[in-house]
Amino acid sequence: MPVDDRQPALPLPAPPARSEEPLVPVRMLNEWIYCPRLAFLEWVEGEWAESADTAEGRRVHGRVDRPGGAFVPAEELDPDERLATRALTLASERLGIIAKMDLLEADGGFVTPVDYKKGKRPHVDKGAYEPERVQVCAQALILEDNGYRVREGMIWFAGSRERVPVALDAELRAKTERAIAEMRLMCASGRRPPPLEMSRKCVRCALAGICLPDETRFFATPGLVPRPLNPAADAALPVYVQKPGARVRKDGETLVIDTGEEKIHVPLIDVSELVLFGPVSITTPTLHALMRRQIPVTWASTGGWTLGHTVSTGHRNVLVRTAQFAASFDPRRRLTIARDIVAAKIRNARTMLRRNWKEPAQEEAAPPPPADGAESFSASAGGAAGKDLRNEILARLARLAERAAAARDIATLLGLEGEAAALYFRHFEAMITPARRSLPAFRFDRRSRRPPADPVNALLSFAYTLLARTWLVALSAVGLDPYRGFYHAERYGRPALALDLMEPFRPVLADGIVLRLINGRAVTAGDFIRRGEAVAMTQAARKRLIQAYERRLAQEVVHPLFGYRISMRRLIAVQARLFARHLEGELPRYPHYLPR
Repeated sequence: MPVDDRQPALPLPAPPARSEEPLVPVRMLNEWIYCPRLAFLEWVEGEWAESADTAEGRRVHGRVDRPGGAFVPAEELDPDERLATRALTLASERLGIIAKMDLLEADGGFVTPVDYKKGKRPHVDKGAYEPERVQVCAQALILEDNGYRVREGMIWFAGSRERVPVALDAELRAKTERAIAEMRLMCASGRRPPPLEMSRKCVRCALAGICLPDETRFFATPGLVPRPLNPAADAALPVYVQKPGARVRKDGETLVIDTGEEKIHVPLIDVSELVLFGPVSITTPTLHALMRRQIPVTWASTGGWTLGHTVSTGHRNVLVRTAQFAASFDPRRRLTIARDIVAAKIRNARTMLRRNWKEPAQEEAAPPPPADGAESFSASAGGAAGKDLRNEILARLARLAERAAAARDIATLLGLEGEAAALYFRHFEAMITPARRSLPAFRFDRRSRRPPADPVNALLSFAYTLLARTWLVALSAVGLDPYRGFYHAERYGRPALALDLMEPFRPVLADGIVLRLINGRAVTAGDFIRRGEAVAMTQAARKRLIQAYERRLAQEVVHPLFGYRISMRRLIAVQARLFARHLEGELPRYPHYLPR
């Protein structure tokens, strides 16, 4: 007869809750039984995503969440009296849980907790799914710890208007107490449970885009093809206001932008960010409404330089910031992350040149060679000579990317990045069409930032400012500190991490938009103003660049690693979460966005 030599697992009960420990809401036990990772994300990390299901559930509970009826302590309960109490909150220090009970009925000296659910009664064994039965059982355990006698629980399904009894047998009680202990111990450990394996539950989960179950398992599961669980695009979009003297206020659930010439109405539900340029005012009630909805407000100068951000209390997930700071103080991890950032940026710069190198017009006359024999790009260096130059530049950038990936220190990395940037921008003009590069306004031979010396540099600087703001908001939404970076040096007021992670996106996103505006004749020499040595954009030019930038963010692309289609805006949000997952140890490396 075979002998089972496996060591049996013994249940590990959680200790009684300490005074400083928050009590776990019983509704989280429902999530824990359904998916432990979901419960951890919501309770420990404070993540939330509204969906049609959650909105409907809130509507159903809105009718029963108003306190009503008399509350009678257990010792004063009259066996001959029938009572009904709504929205009663009780806790159990022994179990470390707390519950707001929709309805508590008393009859014959016994009480019955009644939990409300929005859907129809499922046709399953025992009348309800296990998470719902565990939730009701936990309410019964709390009542018993408060001295009440409980024989059974009830679930009211609003969709089918049916009551389903829940038998509080020994099996359900044991399962409930075990779930309570497991959840409290996991939460105390601070370790996020692993995602479910290709579960159908993920398809309808509102937090799938935050959890990233398939993306997280991708690196440990050969052959896994991630499902497109993320929404391809966001329904809410940023709102930019740059009309001097404009005033932003709130009217009910609508944002009203009064420019003096017109009033623009935007539903608050459609707003993801509010960006104010120059002398634009906003009312206090509007700020309060935006903060309650976690909608950030960016304040910028008339020229587009970011001055600051108004946000709510911020993301409450301290675990991800702890992991970020621990990694940033580890010289080895800091160097590894920095090397990957620079290598990815150089590879994407090479991709931009490879894709967009323009063949010059054949009838143009070739200029004389440079006197010092240095390499230079000529708009008329067509034919084989032009292709040879292109191939040589691409080969040099490829070698620089390889060297950056193996750099021994940050100083070496800075040198390699500078060499690659000089090479890239020296030949940036090759991506401008011959007809446009022949105009004096769009001649370009080097990058100048402070101040921008020509229209192309002015466009690039403004596009990079928009990109940095996008990354700052994305990182803040994940819970990361945008000001603590790995490659860029920390400096007061400098969002180093946002600058780090935007580096690979500079060529493929910001530079691509600038080239599209120039080559598409969307900007002309009259869209720029020279002020001394600096060149500034007119308000109309800034508006066109913002429009082009937002169109690019809304454009769907194929993720080069995961294979599904997703908007560029959503892709940046996914990349921010993947970086957080890497810092917390869930991913062996951070997968940079490297389009082919």
